Amino acid sequence: MSPPPPPLGRARRRGGRSDHTFDPALDDSELVDVRHQFAQGRWTRARTLLAGTGTDWDRRGHRVMALAEVPSAAGWAGDWLLAEPDSPDATTLLACAGVVRALRPQAKTAERDRAREACRAAAALDPADPTPWLGLMTLDRAHGSQDDTGADFEQIRSRHPEHHQAHHLMTARLSEAGSGSDPLHEVYDFAAWAAERAPADSPLAVLPVVAHAERYRVLAAEGGAPDDPAASGHWNGRRARQVMKAAFDWWLEWEREDHPRYCVDLNFLAHAKVCEGRPAEAAALFHRIGPHATAAPWSYSGRDPYPAFLAARDHALGAP
Repeated sequence: MSPPPPPLGRARRRGGRSDHTFDPALDDSELVDVRHQFAQGRWTRARTLLAGTGTDWDRRGHRVMALAEVPSAAGWAGDWLLAEPDSPDATTLLACAGVVRALRPQAKTAERDRAREACRAAAALDPADPTPWLGLMTLDRAHGSQDDTGADFEQIRSRHPEHHQAHHLMTARLSEAGSGSDPLHEVYDFAAWAAERAPADSPLAVLPVVAHAERYRVLAAEGGAPDDPAASGHWNGRRARQVMKAAFDWWLEWEREDHPRYCVDLNFLAHAKVCEGRPAEAAALFHRIGPHATAAPWSYSGRDPYPAFLAARDHALGAP
């Protein structure tokens, strides 16, 4: 009898990618509805949504960045700003839409500079809001230095110390420092520090697992780890077992389904459990994830992420 296929598929996909689109809105059904209206030019629904989000900074950042990914976001946010020139929400959304445009491969340096200035202008208009700094950090994560990214992170943390998306961006950035498989790599210290400082019910408890996955991404890209994460051994060492147990135990106890980016953490944790060889624990996570897959970490090692997610889910749930 031939052995079963690896949980994430036999090899990275060659010659193209699946046409599956990952939804940045995740399970925020109110955001999905408003985004549909916003894409048609009805920006008043976006105004109501963001006004109602208030100072729930994680949710505000999640919603603004998802709306900013609408292809026509800059145009509609510009119309909103013309109608309400002093609106911090419109200014921030327009700035973040500029960030999304500046992240396109064909974007010019001048376009990135304009996006940075727009984020700084939005931050000046509403000094308490970390969201303009999140837009700037997203851009600097891709096209700035580690010092730039770190400075943006500190601006966000001074306004919301447990900012979820900012911690994920900083973890990804730090994981790329240095080279080689260093068990004392700084990204592990950062993730452990953040998890220890966070409140007991904070989803940052999962950040050490995210750091371990991000480190695998870098090692695989450098050729320092096999391109099949499940067969790499990366999830079977003592450190991996410790961080996985702590994060999974936290999830069993707290089950923070109210957090807007909860599904991001579940995808990282499910991926880790599959790679660790614990399909029963992964199955419980896949049930909670439902249809809300995320590209990371299923894309790591160059795999087509959605087929990798489906293969891992089928493996965990016992599908043929």
